[in-house]
Amino acid sequence: MRVGILGTGAIANKHAQAYRNIGFTVAGCSNQTESRGREFAERWGARFFPDFRDLCRAPGLDFIDVCTFPDFRLEPLEICASIKRPIQVQKPISTNVETARQMIEIARSAGITLGVASQHRFDDATLFLKRAIPEGRLGKILQADAYVKWFRSDEYYSRPIKGSWQTEGGGALINQAIHQVDLLLYLVGDVVSVAGAWQLGARHKIESEDVVNALLRYSSGATGVIQASTAFWPGYTERVEIHGAKGTAVISGDQLTAWDVLDDADANRADPAPVAANVSSGSSDPMAISLISFERQFQDFANAIRAGVAPVVDGVEGYRALALVIAVYDSCREDRWVQLGNSAI
Repeated sequence: MRVGILGTGAIANKHAQAYRNIGFTVAGCSNQTESRGREFAERWGARFFPDFRDLCRAPGLDFIDVCTFPDFRLEPLEICASIKRPIQVQKPISTNVETARQMIEIARSAGITLGVASQHRFDDATLFLKRAIPEGRLGKILQADAYVKWFRSDEYYSRPIKGSWQTEGGGALINQAIHQVDLLLYLVGDVVSVAGAWQLGARHKIESEDVVNALLRYSSGATGVIQASTAFWPGYTERVEIHGAKGTAVISGDQLTAWDVLDDADANRADPAPVAANVSSGSSDPMAISLISFERQFQDFANAIRAGVAPVVDGVEGYRALALVIAVYDSCREDRWVQLGNSAI
């Protein structure tokens, strides 16, 4: 596969390394800041395009990977749709649900593959729980929580666009904890209502939240909690905790670190729980994350393009995570429980 990367910041370098590891070629790139774009192009052996439109239309590319800030998704997607070119966008799918819906509709009408980067679905822990929970190994799910108590420095937020509503769509929840939001939805199911409370700029000079808490009610009847922050020094490994009538599973970072389940004799099973101790986490360093799950997601996206099917994380799945985030934000602003509509779009 030959890939064009739009945006050449830190996450684009992670993507480029993952592509190289699986034998894909980063053939082109574009960035608003030409010096940074040309530096990226030299590092990865790509051609630099000063105008993103030229990158999106460049011949010989199998898909475009958008690694820009989340307010810039629709424009490259419209170009790719016009020439029937698949496109993958970095999380979140957008800063608002209206644009996300528009993106999905455009991709559907054009018949192109739209993917959203959410690599933690491809962690061994997530893959295991996606099998184990439907099999009933945890029993009826009673509670499902996510805790993302991270730290980001003042330098991280030094640019005015960081933590802004316009460019990033918000703060800790939409930018850092959206991965865990996605995992809760993927593993436990739809959330039907939320109640949230936040602190705007509690520690950092930003207009959005660097501390937020939310209560969740799932369609299954389970309840849950999301806590997200970038204000808690020195930063702690993120966790997803799923509690069932038969036991508990805990994902810390990218690993299953607890599997405490009644009468679950793993020794007699063909699918033992992959409990591990060493984890990768972006708790204090945004780039301290493993590449393996990126590689798996990119392979899945490429396979979806070849087969003409939806990838594991398509536009609709990206929309579901964003819709929950926006519902939490609405609840925080309005100080009330917010009901989520039908996730089918």
